[in-house]
Amino acid sequence: MSDAPPQPIRVLVCDDQALVRTGYVTIFSAQPDMDVVGEAENGHEAVRAARRLRPDVVVMDVRMPLLDGIQATRQLAGPDTEHAPKVLVVTTFNVDSYVYDALRAGASGFLLKDSPPAELVNGIRTVARGEALLAPAVTRRLIGHFAGHVRPADTTSPVRRNIVDSLTPRELEVFRLIAEGLSNAEIATAMSITPETVKTYVSRILAKLHLRDRVQAVVLAHNTGLAP
Repeated sequence: MSDAPPQPIRVLVCDDQALVRTGYVTIFSAQPDMDVVGEAENGHEAVRAARRLRPDVVVMDVRMPLLDGIQATRQLAGPDTEHAPKVLVVTTFNVDSYVYDALRAGASGFLLKDSPPAELVNGIRTVARGEALLAPAVTRRLIGHFAGHVRPADTTSPVRRNIVDSLTPRELEVFRLIAEGLSNAEIATAMSITPETVKTYVSRILAKLHLRDRVQAVVLAHNTGLAP
């Protein structure tokens, strides 16, 4: 007896520009593994729609009226939220200086608005799988852009000590490489181990530090001064 086919990814599209929403809906609806369950044109609508429709992934603009995407993300996926959807922020990097705040608010990652359709679609699939991995090149750009604006915590802080104490030396090495924006394949090459081993390390690190995904690992590493 064959397994039942996987359920399509339920997607909620949130953007204040009708033309952008229409484009997203057209692209996502054409995918056999996606189902666009709703649209929202501001943060308030996004929160209400997400709580009512229970999407798997919310594609969230940052700059929206009434309630911006950062606040909406915090309400949907911030600390202590239950049944949080994955939030994929899509923004104009060179203009929007709020991406870092969106990630801290609970977003699972972000893409640029001028990303090719295939990259947007792959981004949804990635966060829906729970991998929530920022593209390495985008992660490095993010780190470089915000490095001068983020004040790391005291290197002797309890949070930092807890991270160092809870991780093995090998896990700590992987943690720091994640913070640099390296992919599993790049980490595997740097450490002379297999990608499968890296994946195991990443899962252990996230579990030990009670992190939802690699984005939160990047944020934590920089906030605690553990990033290179």
